[in-house]
Amino acid sequence: MTAIEGRTAQPGATGRTGLTGSGTGVAVWGVAYAVFGTVCAVTGTPLFGTDRLGWAVAAVGAAAAAAGAVASRSAHAAPAHRGVLRPVLLTLCGLAGAAAFGLLMDVITLLFSQAVDSGPGAALHALSALGALLLAATAHPARTAGAADARAAAAGAAAAAARTGRPQPSAASGPVQLAALAASLAFVPYVGMKLTWAFGGTFAGVSGAEMRAAAERNGASGLWLTLESWGVDATALLAALGVFLLWGLVRPWGQVFPRWTLLLHGRRVPRWLPLTPALLGAATLAPYGLVGIGYAALATTGLVTVPLGDFPTEADVLLVCWIGLGAFAVYGVALAAAARSYWHRTATGPLPPRALEPTPGRA
Repeated sequence: MTAIEGRTAQPGATGRTGLTGSGTGVAVWGVAYAVFGTVCAVTGTPLFGTDRLGWAVAAVGAAAAAAGAVASRSAHAAPAHRGVLRPVLLTLCGLAGAAAFGLLMDVITLLFSQAVDSGPGAALHALSALGALLLAATAHPARTAGAADARAAAAGAAAAAARTGRPQPSAASGPVQLAALAASLAFVPYVGMKLTWAFGGTFAGVSGAEMRAAAERNGASGLWLTLESWGVDATALLAALGVFLLWGLVRPWGQVFPRWTLLLHGRRVPRWLPLTPALLGAATLAPYGLVGIGYAALATTGLVTVPLGDFPTEADVLLVCWIGLGAFAVYGVALAAAARSYWHRTATGPLPPRALEPTPGRA
């Protein structure tokens, strides 16, 4: 038996669904999540600005624990039962993902201000993000047998090898790469605005000195202020890193370390390395940007008012809002599409045809 034959089942075989491996992880996470929510509810600890959501968190955790326990035994369950379980897992994944909103902002705030707005809130965001990843992995296991194997076998041994354990590096589809390009261009005005302030210039009626003073009043860390004194804006730097991550997700060099990584050259990039920040970033920036530009649109039409903050006029506030929130919205959506593409292109085991994207070329 060849290596490929050893890794694929005969057409029609039932095999394991892949739910069992991560089902236990979901069950353990669900118990921890339920305990966390219960403690917050009993002690009156506020979550999302209110002390009434602790029991809701506990309920989600209890449901996840039950679903994880069922998933851990799904290899012996009837296909119909597994079909019912997947929507439950996806629903819980969506709830956990929504609760993780703000984790990226917590990380950025902790990095540059050495504190977070709310310790329990940050803990909830981190726990929720972990649960969303576990639930997603459990709901979308690797296919190791059955109809997917039949399609892989029909595609030929070479195609089967490419879609099993170590898929060949490939680029994302054309539309996904266009989305990455649009997101990169969307950050150009944002970075220009930030660097104008960092170099001491004036934009939207606020000078660089005034922006630095505002950062000091708001408790910016020494690292943040030091970068500003060097003419480097921390958020502009993060935007550059975000664009780098985005292109790593859509180009082949994001799957195998390229030459310029020296000692790592030629090694496979662990899937979790780009996917973890990508999923966290998409879950935070996409809704933040989309909701934000909706609010900016209402403010632009005069239906709502926006606080002036450190800006002299409402027009200046809206200008900054459109530049910043527009970039976050475009980037967040593109990052979600790129992460989905990367997830499918690097998945182990044969994939369904809809998950396979054309590969325009290599970097």
